[in-house]
Amino acid sequence: MIYASDLDRTLIYSLNAIGVPEDTPGLVPAEVIEGRTVSYISRQALATLKELAARIIFMPVTTRTVAQYRRINLFQETLIPDYAITSNGGNILRGGVVDKEWRAAVGRKVASGSAAAEEAGRIVHSVVREEWIISERYCDELFYTFVVHREDLPPDEIARMSGRLDSLGWKVSLQGRKLYIVPEAVNKSDAIHHVRRTVHAEPMVASGDSLLDKSLLAAADYAIVPCHGEIFAEQQAGLVHLEYPFTKQSGVFAGDEILQYVQEIYTNLTALGVGPQQ
Repeated sequence: MIYASDLDRTLIYSLNAIGVPEDTPGLVPAEVIEGRTVSYISRQALATLKELAARIIFMPVTTRTVAQYRRINLFQETLIPDYAITSNGGNILRGGVVDKEWRAAVGRKVASGSAAAEEAGRIVHSVVREEWIISERYCDELFYTFVVHREDLPPDEIARMSGRLDSLGWKVSLQGRKLYIVPEAVNKSDAIHHVRRTVHAEPMVASGDSLLDKSLLAAADYAIVPCHGEIFAEQQAGLVHLEYPFTKQSGVFAGDEILQYVQEIYTNLTALGVGPQQ
């Protein structure tokens, strides 16, 4: 069995996302930079995750760059996955090392299926004014991340920009203050399917909170979503009707419910003789 999960706002939470005071009991540092904790995981969620990871394949799946993923102490020191998908699917790490063949294959797909990154960037800058942008980054030579003043963004113009970019093979996702502009070929599901073929593990459980996680959830046999983030907002607005469950809690302790769900799936499948297979 595989458990593939998004990280930020699904398993680990920044100070802006934890939803409780930083000194709340039951929080464990997940990411420490220069002595300062910048993200946390629930102690209970971590305990369950450790127990599961000893029996199944746990695979982080994140939009973070390779360097950003490597700074998460939790997954470099405490719980070290055999596989991790970073860069929104653009990179696969095996034993912490980038799979160069996969990266090259993604690069070829991007070149053949999407307009040049420079053109996509020009379109964004034609709509999103400089004063609305806090920072801009071209991540792992694959996609753009803009940190923006979200309240300044005109929804209608952003929607039109999204449609224009979509016609050029680029996807737009707005998550909090982050605006992602990503080529179609850079997606979590293709990377997941590649790893699944490699490890021959079935079935797969997934969790994630953002629109960029939709392909992750769709690739899974079972899925669960925290009751915050873009997917939950779409569900609440009646824009989609999804079959997978949502947690009752939002914020960092949603991780407890997510891992409890994964544990229950594992237990039930083990009873049927299919859960532990790898």
